[in-house]
Amino acid sequence: MNQFLVGVLLFVSLALPPVADLLESIMIVHMHMQMPMIVFSGFLMANLYQTKFPWFFEKWNRNGVPGILLFIVIMIYWTIPRTMDETLSIPSMEIFKFVSLAFLAGVPLRDSWKKLTSKGKNIIFAFFTIKYFGMGVLYINTTIQLCNNYLLIDQITLGWGFVTTAICILIYLVYVNFTDQSMYS
Repeated sequence: MNQFLVGVLLFVSLALPPVADLLESIMIVHMHMQMPMIVFSGFLMANLYQTKFPWFFEKWNRNGVPGILLFIVIMIYWTIPRTMDETLSIPSMEIFKFVSLAFLAGVPLRDSWKKLTSKGKNIIFAFFTIKYFGMGVLYINTTIQLCNNYLLIDQITLGWGFVTTAICILIYLVYVNFTDQSMYS
């Protein structure tokens, strides 16, 4: 129950207009800090939903694949430059961002992650490595503004943030796959 309250508190504090405006004023903070924190708030709230509605998760997310696919679709949607731009100009999109990232990405992520095999988790990490590297190259090499609400330098900074994240995930994948993990369990 404490995790749920922390998740709700985090969700509400991120949704407060001054906090949301501050976090959305810088493109890289909007994408790489606010959005993951919203997902994390849903991740924390998921424990209560899993205990209250175990039949739902058992029926629809038995092996974790449907939930992780929903998580991937939501995360792909929110890396499209136009959708990120619309959250700043259309209030209903801002509400949809918070609801979709917390409840359609964070909750399924928590339920699915423990059900996936280590090979499945590595595939997800590899997918996000490729996706982040591709998005980074796109944001760095595009000479026009992809988001009307941000400057070109913000876009380039976000691109380097994506590339850095991809490199960090790649280092993690190499570490996990080339070390004996049984020594650490």
